[in-house]
Amino acid sequence: MSEIDKPALIAVDWGTTRMRASLVGQDGAVLDRITSDQGVQSIAAGGFPAALEAACGPWFATDPHLRVVMSGMVGSRNGWVEAPYVSCPCGPDDLAAGFTRIEGARDVVVAPGVDIRWPDGAYDVMRGEEVQAIGVGLADGMICLPGTHSKWIEMAGGRIVRFATFVTGELYAAIAGSFLGRLAEAPDDASGHVAGARAARFKGGLSRSLFQTRSQVLGGDIDGHAVRPFLSSLVIGQELIGAQDLFGPCRSVHLVAASPQREVYQAAFEQHGIAVTTLDPAEVTLSGLRRLYAASKPTP
Repeated sequence: MSEIDKPALIAVDWGTTRMRASLVGQDGAVLDRITSDQGVQSIAAGGFPAALEAACGPWFATDPHLRVVMSGMVGSRNGWVEAPYVSCPCGPDDLAAGFTRIEGARDVVVAPGVDIRWPDGAYDVMRGEEVQAIGVGLADGMICLPGTHSKWIEMAGGRIVRFATFVTGELYAAIAGSFLGRLAEAPDDASGHVAGARAARFKGGLSRSLFQTRSQVLGGDIDGHAVRPFLSSLVIGQELIGAQDLFGPCRSVHLVAASPQREVYQAAFEQHGIAVTTLDPAEVTLSGLRRLYAASKPTP
């Protein structure tokens, strides 16, 4: 095995429902990958070391001294160890300095989360998305990470300076099960996306805009086939408007999302006149873990 092919680290993205691990070589190339359904929520107390061994045992057999760099909910209060938050603004050096080392036979560290206290008193936290933000490699600009709890992250000088969370995915799921969701008929009609994006701009706030789902069906502006796309674009549009209220007008955004969220958000951005650069979540997570590993290595 050449020095280039020799493993340097194991990069682990350990979330609530899934664990992804990559064996990374000295040159940063991925030598092997594994994916496991053993997410944080499925592991009993004290079961994390065994789960890591089960997933990465063959790699440890080759080199038992490999450093393991982990991020995600594995570092939450319900994870392997609670890794403290690092406050904004922060960059790769700050996050690497905030690694929490897990005592044991293996060289395992967990990346910290990030928190922020806004001037108006609002407090926000994230765990895992900060690694993705670093992995995007954006010097200045906005990053959007859709999900159950969507994150908007502002970068300046390659550092996370501000961020905010929007419970868009969870809100949509709740509304889809309400009296509004019961108006929906299959199959979906994509024309609802345009109507939903328009309704998101109505004055009076989200509560008023949501009722437009029912009133526009009654008024004949949309039908049941457009309801789900209407609701989706409405809540996403409100997220976009809220984000710009916090961060200022946004002309472009780096969107870190997989299908189908990628297509839905991309269409919403285009409807709101925002240029989009799309990136793969798994790839930017791996890139971020590699950058934090590099930042943690002592200077020769």
